[in-house]
Amino acid sequence: MCSILKGLSGPEIEALSMKIIEKELGPTPFSEDELKVVKRVIHATADFEFARTIKFKNSPISEGIKALKKGLPIVTDTRMAASGISKNLFPKEGPEIIVPALLPEAKKFQEKKGGTLSEAAMELCVKIRPGIIIIGNAPTALLKVIQLINEKKISPRLVIGVPVGFVNAKESKDMLFEMENQPLITCLGRKGGTPVAVAIINAIIRLAFRTE
Repeated sequence: MCSILKGLSGPEIEALSMKIIEKELGPTPFSEDELKVVKRVIHATADFEFARTIKFKNSPISEGIKALKKGLPIVTDTRMAASGISKNLFPKEGPEIIVPALLPEAKKFQEKKGGTLSEAAMELCVKIRPGIIIIGNAPTALLKVIQLINEKKISPRLVIGVPVGFVNAKESKDMLFEMENQPLITCLGRKGGTPVAVAIINAIIRLAFRTE
């Protein structure tokens, strides 16, 4: 028989959830800050598989923190991801959060270059010069970001690349993870999505401004 806990506040529920996650996770290979990110992802998804598939490379958390503290622009692939970033975690007005696919120029790029709107929109990163790029939905957008980095047209401090799906999602994340010098966070395989991307960036914002 299940036991229903009543009368708990939101913060109490969150704290209890984190204790449950810690207990079920057990020992992990993650650093203290990495573990906080992983726990936020599991909290957002209730999926412990992310403890196995999430990958950190080239000091991504510290680089993301530097970008946040400098107020560098954040680019993401969807309005949902932009809306999910907890702006209240910033001690003052936070960095500009841009969804290139919503900009008028994105459609022009798509008409010129073809492909998906999300892919074409990422061309605008050359002008925006984002400090952090967050891709949670569109593998084509992540592939374009990888191309622009390899061509040295952009140099983000951090790429969070966790698109979900069956076509190019796994492959795009594999390509991201193979990058030698780019600070990145990804999750290998098909799983991912906007909730995962948002959980990662919000965890890093908490670490940057010590509100965790």
